[in-house]
Amino acid sequence: MKTLEQLQSNDFVPYLNQTFTIRSKGMKPVGLELVFVTESRTGFRPGVRQPFALYFLGPESSQYLLQNTYRLEHPEMGVLNLFLVPRALQAGRMRYEAIFG
Repeated sequence: MKTLEQLQSNDFVPYLNQTFTIRSKGMKPVGLELVFVTESRTGFRPGVRQPFALYFLGPESSQYLLQNTYRLEHPEMGVLNLFLVPRALQAGRMRYEAIFG
């Protein structure tokens, strides 16, 4: 299992359109669908991880997750603690972003 610092954008590509589940005390589990993985093309330096971002869609709801670090679980990737930022509504679902620098 790789650490967050070792993960690359291509580590997430096989899991596009799959659900990552947030489980936290005091709240029902929330499923987030990984919908997009993108790399930043600026500032490339050999031997340094290329910055990238993950975009997730939450469930249709009028309640959204706040900007915070969440424990996401995936059956194959395991557990990831990601800082998620709510970005915009998309067809009644909140889009969240996680950036890896």
